[in-house]
Amino acid sequence: MRLFEVSKKFPKEETYSLTDQMRRSSPSVCANLAEAWRKRRYPAAFVAKLGDSEAEAAETQTWIQFAVKCEYLSREIGEDLFREYNAILGMLVAMITKPEDWVLPQ
Repeated sequence: MRLFEVSKKFPKEETYSLTDQMRRSSPSVCANLAEAWRKRRYPAAFVAKLGDSEAEAAETQTWIQFAVKCEYLSREIGEDLFREYNAILGMLVAMITKPEDWVLPQ
């Protein structure tokens, strides 16, 4: 939600490019995690959806970097958001690495 809020201040010419990309990848992290959670009965499907979530988080970090370089986000806000996504990525990688801690027993 924070990315959505800060992206409201991006220039209008970015509406269909950087703003749109950022607004798509960011909620996809959460949506893919929700899908993974519902697939906990199937370890391979669970890990695959977590991988999708991880990829979307990494993509969002890339858009954050672009937004800072284009001066649409301050360096401070960009670094803060980037750190938040690093924390999310760390949690996702931990789940991917040890899915047995998360999947439902067979």
